[in-house]
Amino acid sequence: MSSGSLPQHARRVRERILRMVAASKSSHVGTALSAADLLVALYFKVMRIDPKRPDWPERDIGLLSKGHGCTALYATLVERGYADPKILEGFAVDGGTLWGHATWGTMPGVEAATGSLGHGLPLGLGMAIAKSSRRVFVLMGDGECDEGSVWEAALFAGHRHQENLVAIIDYNKIQSLGNTKDVLDLEPLAAKWKAMRWGVQEVDGHDPDAVAAALSKLPFESGKPSVLIAHTVKGKGVSFMEHSLDWHYKNPDEKQLAAALEELGCGSEGEEAPLPLKKRSSRRGSP
Repeated sequence: MSSGSLPQHARRVRERILRMVAASKSSHVGTALSAADLLVALYFKVMRIDPKRPDWPERDIGLLSKGHGCTALYATLVERGYADPKILEGFAVDGGTLWGHATWGTMPGVEAATGSLGHGLPLGLGMAIAKSSRRVFVLMGDGECDEGSVWEAALFAGHRHQENLVAIIDYNKIQSLGNTKDVLDLEPLAAKWKAMRWGVQEVDGHDPDAVAAALSKLPFESGKPSVLIAHTVKGKGVSFMEHSLDWHYKNPDEKQLAAALEELGCGSEGEEAPLPLKKRSSRRGSP
């Protein structure tokens, strides 16, 4: 496991995200960058886990329901010590082991196959029901909340008082086809969850220490599932990617990658730099 503060871990995660996407000529970089701080807070401060025993029966479960942001999960798991950094060279390339959406069995710590949106919360609810002694954390996208299955699971979890279920919404305000308020307005988002008998808190999703502090007080309300609405920025950390729908799909060329890494300040403060990734001409998985 790499050492450092939560922001330092998040910066290295962002570097790995950018290198993976550039090397494989894949994408979904914006959604991965917006989730980096949330995943770092979860895996370094909040969840009860053991990277040396990824199948430990008493572990907390983390599900990345927005599976297209899987580079953030893969990079976080490597940063946390679940796997050697070399595994990232196999992302979204012919013959590689890591797919373009999170897939169970491809890497230690990946708990489920996700990518078809709206399935993570129902799956997490089932896991929470199956074993009440563990907590299940489900990181979802805001565009994903367009799916009816999300609200079916939310209603059922509230009805069951499923206290060990925690949803985290990466509320970056942009989805695949436009701004969430224009595609399908989610507001008032907090009120919707409260009406379904969830404990609700909101947080700056790019302050990993604040995220960890909020999640240290679970459940938010006794006898209720908890939801953390994390206000984030699509493409966070790279100015020319921030708030941009284009970077849901684009991948950086060599000049853009260099500019992004320079802006992040990668390699500063004596940090161990991530393994350089070789450029690949072919890819595997969704763009």
